[in-house]
Amino acid sequence: MILLMSPQGEGAGYSTFIMLALIILVFWMFFIRPQMKKSKDLKKFRENLTKGQKIITIGGIHGKIIEIKDTVAIIETEGQTRLKIEKSAIATEFNPDQIKT
Repeated sequence: MILLMSPQGEGAGYSTFIMLALIILVFWMFFIRPQMKKSKDLKKFRENLTKGQKIITIGGIHGKIIEIKDTVAIIETEGQTRLKIEKSAIATEFNPDQIKT
């Protein structure tokens, strides 16, 4: 009867565990953590919206906030059109310096 032994011996389990831990750490550092930070910053931005602030919605609509309620904002677009939108639809604050010509 021939016994086969692994060429790596006892240390193979530890090195596999360390490699798996490193892969998980890298995945967390480069994917999960930045996404959590971005989500947290966006939530803070939406909570601090003020009347008169110029915003851009997720759909690309530019407007100025006229009124803010709990989860809803009323914005005024060009031509004095008023739209009632959810706060969660607001993507960013409008900055004229961002416009590229």
